[in-house]
Amino acid sequence: MLGYDGGLTSSQVRLVVEHSQKLKNVTMILTPPFQQGVFLRRYKRFFADITTASGTPLTIHCPNTGSMRGCLAEGSPCWYSFSNNPKRKLAATWEIATTPLGHLAGINTGRANALVGEAIRSGLMPQLAGWQELTPEVRYGEENSRADWCLQREGRRCFIEVKNVTLLEPEVSNRADCGHFPDAVSERGSKHLRELIRMVEQGERAMLVYCVQHSGINAVAPAIHIDPTYAKWCVRAKEAGVEFVALKAQLAAEEIRLTHSLPVLV
Repeated sequence: MLGYDGGLTSSQVRLVVEHSQKLKNVTMILTPPFQQGVFLRRYKRFFADITTASGTPLTIHCPNTGSMRGCLAEGSPCWYSFSNNPKRKLAATWEIATTPLGHLAGINTGRANALVGEAIRSGLMPQLAGWQELTPEVRYGEENSRADWCLQREGRRCFIEVKNVTLLEPEVSNRADCGHFPDAVSERGSKHLRELIRMVEQGERAMLVYCVQHSGINAVAPAIHIDPTYAKWCVRAKEAGVEFVALKAQLAAEEIRLTHSLPVLV
């Protein structure tokens, strides 16, 4: 069980690792399940107005600080969770959106970190076999950064940054199912790539993991049409030895499941 609960208490979220000959995955079981509503608008970055299944207006917390480009469709189905934390100003958190193209997009970025962390902890990422001492939020680099996760092996460290991918724009790619990151110009994203490059140059290991919470995305590429600087740093990072990994999440009201890896086109 991870400490991060995305707005729910630890008793309401259970992370289950399943093994079989055909499938190894991490499942975040949601108890109670997400509730369904209708999305109306997002505003001031952290707020969204919806109507519940009973037709009641409700303002909920938006846990995504990005532009959410390609995720907002007024009048579309959405899903949200409730927290029993009495200190929260907004009890409900937006979790899943329906995109203008009709796909589901998991917009809670914290869940991406939790899923990837449990995949690492449970040994479901073969790239990290033998690495131990998984630690979250580790300070590193020259630009005051925090790695989402850090591992160690025989005195060497592996720094891991996790990015949530929800942008699908088929018209800008040769692949109609290729998602892009970031969804807006991201100096922070470029900074993390520079930091990862420096770690490799210092003899450490570095990895960027894209958690794809989008039902229509089956590959990931840098969004050169949105942030050419970030795309440039992706190429430099790959050339320097930074590893790129993408993991697909399957979304439902009852559970979020990491199922398989996707190609990263850098």
